[in-house]
Amino acid sequence: MAKYSKKAQEKVAENIKEMKEGKLKSGRSRKPVKSKKQAIAIGLSEARKEGAKVPKKK
Repeated sequence: MAKYSKKAQEKVAENIKEMKEGKLKSGRSRKPVKSKKQAIAIGLSEARKEGAKVPKKK
């Protein structure tokens, strides 16, 4: 039983890959993301904006 939709899972995987390459930047400050948790949060946020099935923020 998947927690997130396939689209959301792909978005998170894509962001983690970018983070490892050093290409993923955070929101306003545009600093490179170093934390895996932060990369996941960015991926879920982007998936939410695209209309994917993702649980609401706590």
